[in-house]
Amino acid sequence: MKLKKLLGLTLVGVISASLFVGCSKASGEEDKTIKVGASPAPHAEILEVAKPLLEEKGYKLEVVEFDDYVLPNTSLSEGELDANFFQHIPYLEEMNKEKDLKLTYTAKVHIEPMGVYSEKFDSLDDLKDGAKISVPNDATNEARALQLLAKNGVIEVADKELITAKDITKNPKNIEIVEVDAAQVPSTLQDVDFAVINTNFALNVNLNPTKDAIVIEASDSPYANILACREDNKDSEKIKALTEALTSDKVKSFIEEKYEGSIVPTF
Repeated sequence: MKLKKLLGLTLVGVISASLFVGCSKASGEEDKTIKVGASPAPHAEILEVAKPLLEEKGYKLEVVEFDDYVLPNTSLSEGELDANFFQHIPYLEEMNKEKDLKLTYTAKVHIEPMGVYSEKFDSLDDLKDGAKISVPNDATNEARALQLLAKNGVIEVADKELITAKDITKNPKNIEIVEVDAAQVPSTLQDVDFAVINTNFALNVNLNPTKDAIVIEASDSPYANILACREDNKDSEKIKALTEALTSDKVKSFIEEKYEGSIVPTF
């Protein structure tokens, strides 16, 4: 009986050890998956170029596409994503302040110059009294759009970083600013005279910023798009690997060749 009991305990110990090794292995394999939230274009396209570079290091990159600017950050903060790639630094800072998300970033990847588009006019000189101009309605991108209009003499605005339509100080042509969710601005083109559109959403509807935009931000724009992550996983091995892949020569060449200047690498 003692021998049987001893053998039984030994067998249980072997099974337990096997289960532990199996669980550890499964956990290790799961940890090799990097889940990243991204806008469809150009961010998801750029991440596809990084995939084989990560595979060489034993990582599987899973890209989750989003069409809005809020869910990628809340999903990252809640641990549903390991990182996201869709936003610029001022927007991340504003979201952190507003929602206490505790997000940070590891690299500046590229700049997407914001542009003014129209289906009705070829120049801002054609602007008529009472014209409608649609802009993104989130804090940082609306400010960015209004600053672009101000730099091109359409309006004058208050001298501060974050501005809305309420901060327009001079509006000689009585322009009506139509505030719309950033992803929906391209769909307003038929209803407004001009629209100020983020490059990623312009690309989604086959608008080429360098060819189709009436005016465009200068290449020295401070709104660099970043690889965002949580403060608690910034120094993890997979975030380091992802950062290295996204700032590789291969990705840089892809951005330069694919987007022909409408998107500019910042590394």
